[in-house]
Amino acid sequence: MGGRDGHPSKAAQGAKVTNDHGTAALTAELIRMAEEDHAASPGANSADPAEQLAWRRLTARHGDRLRQIMDAYGWPTAELVGDEAARGAWLIAQHADRQLDVQRRALRLMEAAVAAGAAGPRELAFLRDRTLVNEGRKQIYGTQIAGIEGGSPVPWPCDDPERMDALRAEAGIEPFKEYVAKFAVT
Repeated sequence: MGGRDGHPSKAAQGAKVTNDHGTAALTAELIRMAEEDHAASPGANSADPAEQLAWRRLTARHGDRLRQIMDAYGWPTAELVGDEAARGAWLIAQHADRQLDVQRRALRLMEAAVAAGAAGPRELAFLRDRTLVNEGRKQIYGTQIAGIEGGSPVPWPCDDPERMDALRAEAGIEPFKEYVAKFAVT
């Protein structure tokens, strides 16, 4: 199990873990949390302050719980909790924007899991960019969009725009132009 020192658990390092009752409950919990996140996510940018507040409270509660999960298990890999729940844990870390300690710790644990082949480089790239942007730094992969200008998505500043698509390809992310086309407002 992962400790408070931030070191990954055996599960996060890719060791074989049996999905017993405890991890089955964890799997269900992470899936439920991801479903709640998806349902509430329109509130993140809502004009209604009550919806924004509900979103912030939900992501804070989920971030707090992810911190506890990382204390107990390290990074919840697909081997530990299954693909859907592992993706849910990543989503929760992504949206813990006001809890940089949670994002930074998730990033460290995910880095170890990716190095061990227990997590995907694509999700790691997104979390790395999100954390960098939240720290006020330039992103690497261009995954974080600051807003829409004239119908076109505008990314947060990137460290090396010339190499961005090559780095995206290494992480399994589509080219930047294809990615931002998803956000275009027509």
